[in-house]
Amino acid sequence: MRHVHGRARRAGAALAAVLTWAGLLAGAAGCTSDGGGSGGGIGGIGGVFGKPPAAEEAIRITPDDGSKAVRPEKKLSVRVPDGRLESVKVVKSQDAQETPVPGRISDDGLRWEPDDDRLALAARYTVDAVALSGQGRRSARHTTFTTYVPDERFIAYVAPENRSVVGTGMIVSLEFSREISDRAAVERAVSVTAEPATEIRPHWFGRDRLDFRPKEYWKPGTEVTVDLRLRDVEGAPGIYGLQHKTFSFSVGRSQVSLVDAAERTMQVRRDGTLLTTVPITAGAPKTPTYNGKMVITEMLDVTRMNSRTVGFGGEYDIPDVPHAIRLTSSGTFLHGNYWAPEDTFGRANVSHGCVGLRDVKGGGSDTPAGWFFDRSLIGDVVEVVHSKDKKVAPDNGLGGWNMNWEKWKAGSAVK
Repeated sequence: MRHVHGRARRAGAALAAVLTWAGLLAGAAGCTSDGGGSGGGIGGIGGVFGKPPAAEEAIRITPDDGSKAVRPEKKLSVRVPDGRLESVKVVKSQDAQETPVPGRISDDGLRWEPDDDRLALAARYTVDAVALSGQGRRSARHTTFTTYVPDERFIAYVAPENRSVVGTGMIVSLEFSREISDRAAVERAVSVTAEPATEIRPHWFGRDRLDFRPKEYWKPGTEVTVDLRLRDVEGAPGIYGLQHKTFSFSVGRSQVSLVDAAERTMQVRRDGTLLTTVPITAGAPKTPTYNGKMVITEMLDVTRMNSRTVGFGGEYDIPDVPHAIRLTSSGTFLHGNYWAPEDTFGRANVSHGCVGLRDVKGGGSDTPAGWFFDRSLIGDVVEVVHSKDKKVAPDNGLGGWNMNWEKWKAGSAVK
């Protein structure tokens, strides 16, 4: 009986051993990160009886490795199913420059996301991530992808010029090389700020021009900064911005000149003080000068003026007009006039819509035209009153001061 009992005990022990190993194997099969039976932690049963998870399963990166022409709205993310991310480094290569992509790992350590949720265009991204699984296994991944290269781009031509000194009536004006259909997106990508702080508002003229101004003329000494963050902004379907630049300019002294077309005079005021009153000739009765506030946008020592270029017939073609100061894009100038008799100025309006000051052929520094030219800046204001023509349109040159503040603010695309 003792012999039989001993054999029974040995059989029971063997059965227990089989059950124990079966239980361990079952436990090992349940220890993978994805619920399958192929993984395990370092030193665990899975390290002996199963394969560790592949790197692409342990660290999941979107977009996929090797992806091409990835659209900007595709989300870049790095995540792990368990454990935690230890480090993530993302580098963007664009325009032959490499820059790190800022982002953060979530508090639970399971995901990393960039600060900017849109990808750059025409760029190559490199992602390097290291993670520690819940079983203590460390994994690393290195992936790359490239983004969509657009066929069409747009840029903005900015006035005034960078680092210029301008008059107090200057309006920041952006003219786009393509028509903009998503005006709100483009407007959000442009910032105009001033020091000292000033409320500045945008106004759209059509689909290709965006202007910015304060409620009143700038205060002398104001420093203005224009930030263009248009790079990769989709301004119209399939058409993306190209610029990522900052411009700045300074506001100089105040000079506002008042042209009275009926009295044929121009009063020039500097910082509110009357400097002088100059006799002028304005537009003739059949071709009067616009009324309203106009801003100097261009100053030319000499230029050619041909009536056919501004919608007239062959009335004039003067190759050497001196001291030409542009007031509107349609062709209104304040300029020197050497061909009219001297007694015309202050007595008769004979021009084709411009404001003329007495000058000599070649331009003289001691003439009224030369004196005014030498004391003017881009951005100075010339206001015409008592003319028999209509008020200049707000989009004719920098005529935005002829629009009241509430209507100006209503021209923003961001509601």
